Amino acid sequence: MLKIIAWNLAHREESWRLLLNTSADIALVQEAAAPPPDVAQRIVVDTAPWQTAGARQYRPWRTAVVKLSDRVNVEWLGAKAIVDAEPCELAASRLGTLAAAILSPPTGEPLIVASMYAPWEKFHAAARSREIYADASVHRVISDLTAFIGHNHGHRIIAAGDLNILYGYGEHGNHYWASRYDTVFNRMAALGLSFVGPQAPNGRQAAPWPEELPQASKNVPTYYTSRKNPASATRQLDFVFASKALTDRVSVRAINEPDEWGPSDHCRVEIEVQQPAKGSIIRLVKEAVQRRGDGELTLSPRKHYQSSA
Repeated sequence: MLKIIAWNLAHREESWRLLLNTSADIALVQEAAAPPPDVAQRIVVDTAPWQTAGARQYRPWRTAVVKLSDRVNVEWLGAKAIVDAEPCELAASRLGTLAAAILSPPTGEPLIVASMYAPWEKFHAAARSREIYADASVHRVISDLTAFIGHNHGHRIIAAGDLNILYGYGEHGNHYWASRYDTVFNRMAALGLSFVGPQAPNGRQAAPWPEELPQASKNVPTYYTSRKNPASATRQLDFVFASKALTDRVSVRAINEPDEWGPSDHCRVEIEVQQPAKGSIIRLVKEAVQRRGDGELTLSPRKHYQSSA
């Protein structure tokens, strides 16, 4: 089994230290400042600067894929600014909002993991609105992520992170914002990436029940504001998506009980990926070869993860 933690660290050193005690193999982190020396010597991560791009924005943190154990091999897929990225490289609309890597577990096929972060933005003066919004940031990240998706099947991707949007409703019951947020989940589904959680019962639900939250919702709070605490958290801002080829082997849980929440204003999200038994490897290879013969899948001579358009 491959164990992954997705977590907005809120640029806190104690969040880094807690990661070391999670028994996870990989961490998909957001708002991660440079790890303190005592943590840096016990993890492996890419060498990108610890900052998120933005004019007149000081954000000394970023997304990252962090190797926490020796049970999996990691090949980092460094992102470049759009103006610097060459064909077949990963271009990022905003550096620091998307980090990706290829994981090669001891058994099973490699898969791509991605850590996603959607910064808040302010409307243009022409909009005459003082609100902040993040759905546009999410769509930029999705656009960048599509570099790994040639069609809506055959790929093996897990993408997770803090998207700063809501699922199934809008703030205070606002239908306009609910429809805008729906476009994110619909677009991911169109790419073959299913929303896999966290959802109840795999996490504590808000209590008392928020007035804005639909009664049928299975959302679990993953974030609290400065006016609240883990026990009174109400909104889920963190989400996990997986390729259709992986959904039946992925389980997701919000570690959001008040006594286990951790030092960040976001809780940890645990992702477990069941790897096929050794006896299943031959079957997987035969299926891949068959799909290739049908023109569905092209196996890269270097890594067996790439789908053709």
